[in-house]
Amino acid sequence: MSVIEGEGLTKWYGEVLGLNRFTASFDDGITGLVGPNGAGKSTFLKLVIGQLIQDEGSLVVLGEKPFNNQRLMARLGYCPEHNRLYDYMSGRRFVATLLRLSGYNREEAERRAVEGMKLVDLQADMDRPLGGYSKGMRQRTKLAQALAHDPGLLILDEPLNGTDPVGRARMMEVIQGLPEQGVSVIVSSHILHEVERLTDRIVLIHRGKAIASGLIREIRRLIDDHPHTVRIGTPRPRSLATELAAQDHVAEIVFDGDMLTVRTRDPEAFYRELPGIVVEADISVTSMESPDDNLEAVFRYLVE
Repeated sequence: MSVIEGEGLTKWYGEVLGLNRFTASFDDGITGLVGPNGAGKSTFLKLVIGQLIQDEGSLVVLGEKPFNNQRLMARLGYCPEHNRLYDYMSGRRFVATLLRLSGYNREEAERRAVEGMKLVDLQADMDRPLGGYSKGMRQRTKLAQALAHDPGLLILDEPLNGTDPVGRARMMEVIQGLPEQGVSVIVSSHILHEVERLTDRIVLIHRGKAIASGLIREIRRLIDDHPHTVRIGTPRPRSLATELAAQDHVAEIVFDGDMLTVRTRDPEAFYRELPGIVVEADISVTSMESPDDNLEAVFRYLVE
């Protein structure tokens, strides 16, 4: 069973369409929900946590319908996008208070709050008022409260916004380790390269619709109208171009000094055959990169 199953989800805000027959499933592990601002990411997450109910379609989260489901809420951790916190509280008191509201006794809430702040490396600042926290520290505090009750599913809405490099690295480390502890994660973001650092499994959303889902490489392979681009550095660009031009799947070769830009219709065949070609022709390769082999290129091809 998938962690989340959405089928034909539609949500209206008056005359504004937030989700438009959104259909996607999310398995265990880490999945990135990516799309531009206003694509419908936050609307979908609010349906998942039961804050909103869809106007059409069906949604199942951890085997249950989420709206007004208190039992399910105890199994979810949610890190919202906004930074509005109780500034007069310390970070530790904030986390402990939310745990108390969730039913934990005072002693257990305090213990879990301290452990949560330690997890995100804020133990030295956990007794300072939240009003004095930087945006990155507030983001880490929100992650601490989302994990303090040991959820089975963690929902993160733009979790890395405003974090400094050290805080971002720590948050990524924590998030990446969660599947080993049995926690599934949904990360919503419009910053595509950050999602790529966390997972290669994505759901792409655009104008309220899920336009693609799966592994980034698999999705890229299916976009047949756009040949895969590879840039190769070599001291013998013309010799290498001659060898590559004989391959049926090579659609175009462009020269730029000692660099070749090669476009292939079959990237798997290209990467498989290239080592043999350069060895047999005794051609050295000084660099190789693919500007197409990333999430940003995949998303651009799908929406443009």
